[in-house]
Order: sequence, then C-alpha cells, then structure tokens
Amino acid sequence: MSFVFVSGNLALDFAGTLKWRRSEPEELLGMPGDLARWAVEAGILTEEPALDAADLRRLRTLREAIYRLVIHSMRGRPWPVDDLALVNEETNGTPARMSLTPSGVVRAGDAGAIASGVARSAAGLLGEIDGLRIRECAGAECTRIFIDRSRAGNRQWCGMEECGNRVKAANYRSRKSMAGAKTPQ
Repeated sequence: MSFVFVSGNLALDFAGTLKWRRSEPEELLGMPGDLARWAVEAGILTEEPALDAADLRRLRTLREAIYRLVIHSMRGRPWPVDDLALVNEETNGTPARMSLTPSGVVRAGDAGAIASGVARSAAGLLGEIDGLRIRECAGAECTRIFIDRSRAGNRQWCGMEECGNRVKAANYRSRKSMAGAKTPQ
C-alpha cells in the first residue's frame, strides 16, 4: 500500500494517516514498519529507519495533537495546551541528517527526525493558518484536512482518487436511477 499526499502540507498528510475518524477509523500506521515507510514516501528520510512500538506510539500521539490543533484553529477555538506543548517539544528535536552523495541527497534519522520534521511542518502551518484556506474533505465519512490552493477557492475533496470519484459516482448513479424512474412504462 502506498500513502497519499493530497493535503498540501506534510503535517496534514501525517494527520491523514488515520482515516474516517467519525465512523470506523482506519489506521494506516498499524505497525512501526508502516511509519518507517511513510517517512520515506513523505520525503523526510531516504531510507527506512528501524522503529519500534514506542516510536509508533510517540508519533501517533504527535499526529493526534496536530489534528486537534488544526481542528481547533478551523473552529476558532483556543489550542489545547498539552497539544501545543507536545508540538513545540518535538520541533526542537534533531532533524534528519543530510548528506550529499554522487547519487543525490541522503536524509537519515530515527523516530526523532520524523517527529521533528512533522512538528516543524505543523508549527509552520499553524503559524500561518489565518492566511490559508484550510478545509475538511466534503466526503461524508472522510476527515482528511487539506489546504485549498485552488484558484477559485472551492476545492471540496481531499483528492479525486478516493473521495471526489466516490461522490461523483454516487451522484451519477442517483441521476441515472431518477431518470429511469421517470421513464413512462
């Protein structure tokens, strides 16, 4: 399984690794290896680090803190103090080590490097959130949050691959069944 990066921000894409929060949550980071793979696909690291269950718990806790901070911002509510403290603490962690090699840039690190990268992205986002169009997907069950950078400012879905196509297909089926019901017998 590959991860999707449709939110327009690393921290929001990380928050999106727990899907369908209001109904039947789907955890995309079920095992430490999933987290390691996500970090590489997200571009934080170039090689999967060895992670354990404690690392996974740490990063999931950070993920939920980021999600709550963004939701509170979207609703004009004050940030939860503990969540803010956690994000600030993780921003001060050691970022990925970078090396330039003949084959390109290598980014290496551990769970701390992943946490630092995600937390720094969250801090940058939350520091500028008033100037951004932050949306939650209009899909009935989807809880993914994204930055609407569309020219018209009317993006509705996190992505067409999953939610947009699902909604459009359902609307099409509904129109077809309504048209069939109106046909004289």
